[in-house]
Amino acid sequence: MEEAASRFYKSHKKYILFTVMCILSCLVLFPFVIMFLTSLKTADEILSPVFKILPERINLENYLKILQKGNWTRYFINSIFLTITVTCLSLLINSMAGFSFARIEFIGRKTLFILLMLGLMIPAQITLIPMFIIIKNFPLAGGNNLLGFGGSGLIDTYLGIMLPQLSGAFGIFLCRQFYLSFPKAIDDAAFIDGCAYPRIYFNIYLPQSKSVLISLGTLKLTYTWNDYMWPLVVVKSDRMRTVQLALASFRDEVIKWEMLMAATTLVSIPLIIVFLINQNLFTQGISTTGIKG
Repeated sequence: MEEAASRFYKSHKKYILFTVMCILSCLVLFPFVIMFLTSLKTADEILSPVFKILPERINLENYLKILQKGNWTRYFINSIFLTITVTCLSLLINSMAGFSFARIEFIGRKTLFILLMLGLMIPAQITLIPMFIIIKNFPLAGGNNLLGFGGSGLIDTYLGIMLPQLSGAFGIFLCRQFYLSFPKAIDDAAFIDGCAYPRIYFNIYLPQSKSVLISLGTLKLTYTWNDYMWPLVVVKSDRMRTVQLALASFRDEVIKWEMLMAATTLVSIPLIIVFLINQNLFTQGISTTGIKG
């Protein structure tokens, strides 16, 4: 019996795996499909005691209404600018730090790396208050004096939103693992040719880092685009709102589900497009770092 089952599995392995992946894909996609179909319904359909997956008719009025409620052009510009800037700068900073930990011998390297990894164990919520104090008391910014008093610092500014997100322990770890896979002979050959570490990084390692940087960039882009907590703390005016903060405007005493789902659909589209474009390199980058799920 076991031998027959084993032979059946081996002969139909591809079909079984394909069926399982289709089922899992449907489970993952189901919430997105419901979100999109709900955005096409009227309020009466959503609140009806009889649940229907498909709307009675295609209703695009919800999308027009959300564009008229608030300055969504400004919200999207803020989110796009912050996401692109944070992603590009964090890739540079994390890759340089990862290269330093992987290829440069210096005193205290292992101890410093262990301390850095301990940062992964600290919940982000614990650092909110210290980060706010630092941003609020940033010297010579927002009317502050040299000691960081007298003004608002970097509160309600692009720089105030970006600074805490420009680097992270996970990004440095990912880049370090990738750069450790290179043979030491590359460094030796570069030194013989008269290259210093900055030139080795920019001319040799950085051009070879496409896969890991796309993987890290996709993760960072997704996190920055979806970040709600930190912008909620540091943003005070409507002109600095991001799309995630704008979504909260639909959560009044009575939640307008049809408009909330329409707005959420629009906000989700950029991330879906980015992942579909980079999915192959994203998977390749994760695999080359030695991290397995």
